[in-house]
Formats: sequence, structure tokens, C-alpha cells
Amino acid sequence: MEEHFRVGFYPKGAPVYPGRALQLTVSTLVSPLMTKTGLLIRLLKLQGRLLLLLMLLLLGPLAVLGFGELDLKTHWSAASLESSSQSPRPEAYASALVQVYGARAYNWRGAFGIHTWIATKRQGAKHYSVYQVVGWNLYRGRSAVSVSRRGPPDFLWYNARPELLVEHHGSGAEELIDQIEAAVADYPFQNEYRVWPGPNSNTFTAFVARSVPALGLDLPPTAIGKDYLPYGKLFDQTPSGTGWQVSLKGLLGISLAREEGIEFNLLGLSAGIDVNDLALRLPGFGRVEF
Repeated sequence: MEEHFRVGFYPKGAPVYPGRALQLTVSTLVSPLMTKTGLLIRLLKLQGRLLLLLMLLLLGPLAVLGFGELDLKTHWSAASLESSSQSPRPEAYASALVQVYGARAYNWRGAFGIHTWIATKRQGAKHYSVYQVVGWNLYRGRSAVSVSRRGPPDFLWYNARPELLVEHHGSGAEELIDQIEAAVADYPFQNEYRVWPGPNSNTFTAFVARSVPALGLDLPPTAIGKDYLPYGKLFDQTPSGTGWQVSLKGLLGISLAREEGIEFNLLGLSAGIDVNDLALRLPGFGRVEF
């Protein structure tokens, strides 16, 4: 026993005190346990803070669900896709035109996010071209990217009125259309769709916007999926092309840009402040001006 204590805790030849050796033995066993316990406590505290933050972020969508103007009753088959009368009739408007719209998603999903699409009309054209991603195309064996040259560009999205997010006219718009068409063809998720966290319709619109910085599109925080970056990237331009963002599969990230301001994202719920437009960016509510 005496030799054991000497070898374990003292230089050879040093006097051995069994009580001291026992104390060191207990300390050696307990210290790692205390370290692991302290780490566990810190992890639990972090988990609690993240849960509290998530609950705060959910207040916006819950408020919209409870008090917003969502249509929770109409069946999709009976909901309207008629024009909202925001775009000029193509036969009466000769100039080239580019518009990007966003409308609340169908039913309760609209409390959380919007559906976005891009509409273009070339100089002298008698119709609009509408580019959007719709997941149900995949069930029919087609690409998720839908290109339509019939119907209005400013349609209601299953009774939800769209908001015009950006608009370009004239010769500059004609040049943008060429770039938009090239970006649509290059979209990497043609045969993939997930409502959350992406790739979805907002992932598509954001991809086109990043590919065409001159579009100057500032997608609202309710465009869930916009932060789902292509090609497995963790770092890229913001959709407006005026800043940069870091994003982990659209689930966790932060962005800083002149147009979008500063915005952080947790599980697709985004919040921040837009100094350029003096507005808050809130989950559920979208952009709220001061």
C-alpha cells in the first residue's frame, strides 16, 4: 500500500502520507466529474436560452394566425387565382417590365411565410412570363420550376393578395429579363422541393436575385427559404446583392447588407432591423416600418 501511494502521487524517496494520498485520489476522480457537470449545466443554460428565443420568435406567427387576415376556411380548389389589378395589361403597355410579387402562403402556413414569384414582359410582348417554384409539379414528374405565359402576373395566391416587392421598367428591364431567364435555367434545385427549410419558392426567387444583383430585390423575413443557399454554401451574397450572409442550410445564420440591414435566422424564423428603410424585420409580421 505504501509503495502504491509513493508511485502514484509522490517522487520516489519522498515521505508518504496515506491521508494526503487518499485526498489526491478523490480529487483526481471528482475533478473530471465536476468539469463534465459544469459543461452539462452550461449546455442546459444555452438550450434554455435558445428555447426562449424560439418562443419569442414564434410570437409573430402566432399573432398573425390568431388576429391576422388569413383565409383558414376556403378549400384550395375553391380559392381564387384571379388578378389583383396591380400590373398593367400587356396589350396596353408596350415597355418591358419586371415585377416580383409575394403573397401569404395558403391557409395556416401564411402565418409563417409567403410565396414569391417573378413576372416579366418584354418590349411589345402581348403576354407576361411568370417564373415560380411549385412543389406539386414533382408529383406529376415535372420540374419544380414553373414557367407560365398565360394568365395575369399579379394573381391572388389562393385568395391572398400579393405585395409588389420590386419593379423595373424600360430598356433596363429588357436587359434584366435576359439575365433572369439565364438564372432560371441555372437553378440547381429543379427536381427538389421542401416547404421547410428549403429549397422552396423563396429559395428559387432568392437564387435568381443573387444571380441578377441589378434586380435589387429585398426579400422580407417572411420569405422562409431565402436563406437556403445553393451548392452546399455556407457564405454568399444576400438576395439584394448589397451585403453578405452566413447560413447553415437555412436553419441558422446571420446577414448584413445595405438593403436588408442586419438579420439573424433561427430555424427559418428571421428577425432584425433595416436601418436603410427604418423598419423592423419580424417573423410573421414581415417588414414593419417605424
